Amino acid sequence: MLAFLNIGFAQQLLSPDKNLSMTFALLQDGTPTYSLSYKGKDVIKPSKLGLELKNDNKSLLNDFTVADLQTSTFDESWKPVWGEVSTIRNHYNELAITLNQHETDRIIIIRFRLFNDGLGFRYEFPTQKNLVYFTIKEERTQFAMTGNHTAYWIAGDYDTQEYDYTTSKLSEIRSLSKDAVSSNASQMQFSPTGVQTALMMKTDDGLYINLHEAALINYACMHLNLDDNNMVFESWLTPNSNGDKGNMQAACQSPWRTIMVSDDARDILASKITLNLNDPCKIDDTSWIKPVKYVGVWWEMITGKSSWSYTNDFPSVQLGITDFSKAKPNGTHGANTKHVKEYIDFAADNGFDAVLVEGWNEGWEDWFGHAKDYVFDFVTPYPDFDVKGIHEYAKSKGVKMIMHHETSASIRNYERHLDTAFQFMKDNGYDAVKTGYVGNIVPVGEHHYSQWTNNHYQYVLEKAAEYQIMINGHEAVRPTGICRTYPNLIGNESARGTEFQAFGGSKPNHVTLLPFTRLIGGPMDYTPGIFEMNISKFSPNNDSHVNSTLANQLALYLTMYSPLQMAADLPENYNRFTDAFQFIKEVAIDWDDSKYLEAEPGQYITVARKAKGTNNWFVGNVNGENSRTSTITFNFLEKGKKYEATIYADAKDAHYKTNPQAYTIKKIKITNKSKLTQFSAPGGGFAISIIEK
Repeated sequence: MLAFLNIGFAQQLLSPDKNLSMTFALLQDGTPTYSLSYKGKDVIKPSKLGLELKNDNKSLLNDFTVADLQTSTFDESWKPVWGEVSTIRNHYNELAITLNQHETDRIIIIRFRLFNDGLGFRYEFPTQKNLVYFTIKEERTQFAMTGNHTAYWIAGDYDTQEYDYTTSKLSEIRSLSKDAVSSNASQMQFSPTGVQTALMMKTDDGLYINLHEAALINYACMHLNLDDNNMVFESWLTPNSNGDKGNMQAACQSPWRTIMVSDDARDILASKITLNLNDPCKIDDTSWIKPVKYVGVWWEMITGKSSWSYTNDFPSVQLGITDFSKAKPNGTHGANTKHVKEYIDFAADNGFDAVLVEGWNEGWEDWFGHAKDYVFDFVTPYPDFDVKGIHEYAKSKGVKMIMHHETSASIRNYERHLDTAFQFMKDNGYDAVKTGYVGNIVPVGEHHYSQWTNNHYQYVLEKAAEYQIMINGHEAVRPTGICRTYPNLIGNESARGTEFQAFGGSKPNHVTLLPFTRLIGGPMDYTPGIFEMNISKFSPNNDSHVNSTLANQLALYLTMYSPLQMAADLPENYNRFTDAFQFIKEVAIDWDDSKYLEAEPGQYITVARKAKGTNNWFVGNVNGENSRTSTITFNFLEKGKKYEATIYADAKDAHYKTNPQAYTIKKIKITNKSKLTQFSAPGGGFAISIIEK
């Protein structure tokens, strides 16, 4: 029997475990509202729903009556192609409210799905004669907070998420916003109180709340604008080039708006609401989609040791003289045949699946910041990069190659070349591509997160599936669980990754926040595994410092879940620390089960994961700015079995800034009854390999 109760003017919906209660109601003027409570505590106070339309005498905001009401329950389990667990339960109670706007005779449906760990809802626009084509001026979805919560946020920006997180009270966002963005941030175009999702918050009485969206398809990305007088967030969509927020044609729908809530932070990390609100997999044969552990010619270019470009002869390129066989090599080009073969050898010798090569193709001399429509053709290599020879060499070593397509944010140019570029990949043995969208979007005036640009990312993903190619999208819109529907989306950047450690550094607690924020929507290509923290030691012109201990870098392979994991440092640095490098070689990247053991946003995360198809487990802990000690109980191990645990941990004098390479390694025998007390340094952590014996 479903727990749906009529309470007068309103309609109540309970979660399957009855801990969450959502109430839908219409105000006297016909404005739709909702509220949410958890275990009797208010989470979202009554909040308005609706959309403001452009050039329309009547927006979809009020004057509604309830035309129909449907309730249902759903409970199934499904198996992801890759993931943190082998099986995901999708269990919710649903309320679908059909609303009729009296004056216009228009129909909208607001569909609510209430899970045990949160709420999802969206707007649906059925086929109808009085609402066919319409333009969204603004979505007016509200999230009314119950108090001045602690928030972990990055400022609103239509083009990047690559910021360190700020921790503050909601009331402090306005005063801190200018310090939290770059000088050219497009965020300043709309509001000093705008923030991005996934937004993580904690109430004074210990509730954890996360606001995000799921299934962002044919719609603009949602930011949140805070009315800091009343503590009410309202959706603020990314505009297109003429300022509109969306061009729609019924039948259509919005993405899901999601609210996760729990009194245990671990539940936020373990939640599968975002995936469950996306459609099931649309790829019939997924046998070609494989998790990948890789190395590549990347970190040495990020740090300045090598270059993407083949020549420094800028004038000749700008004058249109592009015969690179006659150009003078600059001597620092990283993607040359000899050097790439060295990375292939390193991958083969150490059991890595693939090698990523950036800067292999013509165009890097004049690619950035000029709003050029045509920069790369994605098939023409520099003279020192032998595509076929490298393919044959990699194949002989049992190593795959990963393609790199930097578009310089010229979307039309990429789509123009896409079929040819993907066929070129298949002809030369490339099954995965890292795409990039650095710079302002071309056509000029579009944003990275607008409806039009989001449709481009989806087009590339679906086109790649036709060619059986996996996508790792960088500088694209933040993920919203679409990897369930298209699991060839094996990674995204869409946040401040390891590269910023070479651009001046990130806060040491950054990696204790990303799983609560950016990773809510899907895995990140964070590129961990840096062992040399003082970058000037191998790149003298770069004095950046990686704000992490070596043990913390190992733990990231567990806490920053992804089916795509890079050992990002230079081979020579791994050869200096072969005992610690052993963990990167051994750690799995696909899992049958995951247990979040400890979690507090901004402070620490500890997770245990069971490797796919084995009885072996791996544990990772990342720590914030203050040292602490974890107590781990191994009751997740199988009863009656014996295991050997290898513990890679911070030394007692380790510190992310002053002594980052101080670590210890020890082996102990454990069972499911064992306990471990383990120290983590500031910016540190530990990693454990647990092998059944």
